[in-house]
Amino acid sequence: MSSNPSLWEPPMSKKILRFISCALSGTGCLFSTLTCATDDYLAPRTEWGQPDLQGVWSFSSNIPMERPVHFGDREFLNSEEISAALVQPPASKDSDAEQTPLPAGEVGKTYDDFWNEQAAVGSTFRTSHIVYPKNGRVPQLQDGVAVQFGTRGSEKTAERPARHLARGIGIDGPEDRGLSERCLVGFNAGPPFTPSVYNNNIQIFQSRDTVVIMTEMIHEARIVPLYDSADDLASLHDDIRLYSGDSRGYWEGDTLVVITKNFNSLTASFAGLAADLGLPGTSYDKVLTEKFSRVGPSAIDYEFTVDDPTTYTDKFTGIIPVAKIDGLLYEYACHEGNYAMLYMLRGARVQEINSQIINN
Repeated sequence: MSSNPSLWEPPMSKKILRFISCALSGTGCLFSTLTCATDDYLAPRTEWGQPDLQGVWSFSSNIPMERPVHFGDREFLNSEEISAALVQPPASKDSDAEQTPLPAGEVGKTYDDFWNEQAAVGSTFRTSHIVYPKNGRVPQLQDGVAVQFGTRGSEKTAERPARHLARGIGIDGPEDRGLSERCLVGFNAGPPFTPSVYNNNIQIFQSRDTVVIMTEMIHEARIVPLYDSADDLASLHDDIRLYSGDSRGYWEGDTLVVITKNFNSLTASFAGLAADLGLPGTSYDKVLTEKFSRVGPSAIDYEFTVDDPTTYTDKFTGIIPVAKIDGLLYEYACHEGNYAMLYMLRGARVQEINSQIINN
């Protein structure tokens, strides 16, 4: 689900990466609404003396989650690649021309660049978000791990439960549709949250002993109790399982560390890759570690590590730069009443009836 991985494929595309930024020559330092982070930056404090992470933040990015193979172990673009990536292509002559109506059944193509939210907001030009393993790619799957492929059509691609997010596994009933279509889990909300096509925003609230991390998609709010250290963390009973898991946190210096366990088996282990690759395994045995470090006046480094030995042969770690937004986070109501679900399934029944009439 990472955005526009083709921009990182050879030869370097001339497409503008939509960075709201300027690059410092030779340094790879990227300016957005934020300033470059420095090693001696001291985060502002709350009234309880903790680093202040509060506010609305964007994790938009057009950096691929996995590193294209031709980069090998290289973590950052070089200055020549940055310059090539930032070249503005000439405007199309017919870009403002009247567009012809889309053919029936292709309404999805109306989601063009106007709707997409894929500007990178970090302090560096990475070749991928994943930084461990060193090749920047998700580890191999364990033998026998099932991979669930989704569909936007009528074919059945897997047995229930449907663990896909924006796609389903069939059209027989709502249980066959994706978790986002059912308004259960946002397609980029995780955890861990991963950049997608739009609504890549979170809001963080803090009190002395609690942090709340609310994602815009499905307005999921994770309430994270804070403990004195990793050794003091408590856990839910193993029988209690949740879509977003059970999150507990502590401060490690100026870094907020959040450990999440007790995921249910109704979500895939990791949903941050392109949906066409399929979604492997389940989250049941996953332990997720997230780290939030405020590294500048308007910048947070978000690091996540997925440790799921049932699904993957090794753990893996990603880093996603997050930028502060001078704005509000409005409720994502997820089509209340879920009329879309009703009409999608009704449309499937009509297609079935029409097919029977034609065949008879």
